[in-house]
Amino acid sequence: MSIRVTHTHGEDIAVTAAGGTEILRYVYRPDPDPFESRKPYAHPVRTLSGRTVTGYRPSDHRWHKGLQMTASHLSGQNFWGGNCYVHGQGYLPLPERVGSMRHDGFSDFTVEDDRLAFTENLTWIENGGEEWAREVRGLTVHSVDEEAGAWALDWSIRLTNTRSTPLAFGSPTTAGREMAGYTGLQWRGPRDFTGGTVFAPDTDADAGKLMGTQGPWLAFTTEHDDVDGHSTLVFAHAPENLDETSAIHESHWFVRSEPFPTVAFSWAFFEEFELPPGESFGYRYRLVVADGAWDSDRVGTHLEGLPW
Repeated sequence: MSIRVTHTHGEDIAVTAAGGTEILRYVYRPDPDPFESRKPYAHPVRTLSGRTVTGYRPSDHRWHKGLQMTASHLSGQNFWGGNCYVHGQGYLPLPERVGSMRHDGFSDFTVEDDRLAFTENLTWIENGGEEWAREVRGLTVHSVDEEAGAWALDWSIRLTNTRSTPLAFGSPTTAGREMAGYTGLQWRGPRDFTGGTVFAPDTDADAGKLMGTQGPWLAFTTEHDDVDGHSTLVFAHAPENLDETSAIHESHWFVRSEPFPTVAFSWAFFEEFELPPGESFGYRYRLVVADGAWDSDRVGTHLEGLPW
């Protein structure tokens, strides 16, 4: 199935499927409020039938913006936005700790009939203006399948420490808050995903029991408001992410269905890890966006047909 790509230079990239639905808008011109951690994000993300599956600036957390790369606790700075968790004091508005990610340009931008792939260069900047890290980010839209009612987005990160001291990656859980280990690539769903069904392979655990677990993929399905229909999102790791010999740090799922819908590929859920000066780490992720209420068998079969 073909796609059409519209690049509004300096602002965003939109991908429209052959049926006329805009399925992805990647916004790299940062939103204006520094407290929300100015950085790129993907919103809206839609199914092929036009169901919106990302939320943007919800009233409970204005810094939740679709699908975005984050780092909630990084050497005392917050590259996710909003309040900072301080053990013994809870969440505090500490704007002096909120960093940002600067878009530095695209080193590759390839559009084919049924595929978009681009490489973005970014710089992670702490609140005082010091450049802490260099990121090479890859996004690929592919496997737009009208018959299956699904398409896929691959998102990769390669991050290099440009400081003279180590970068320490953590989360609210590593700072003392139990089972709140959010950080890394983070998805916020719209309101109608609240109370949706979350499942993973080889288990009947729900969202509450899947929090903090590990696995190759996790799926989230819901029935929409306003329209008669369901959507399913599948969050999948590239094989090397879960390989202890290649990944810099083991990943765990951060997932909630209530009181609001969110999923993160957390790279520092339970334990901090350090990135030495000049060193790099990388992860690759996949998001499958599908119409309908998929079950575990259908998710597994579809993923098998999408080689890395």
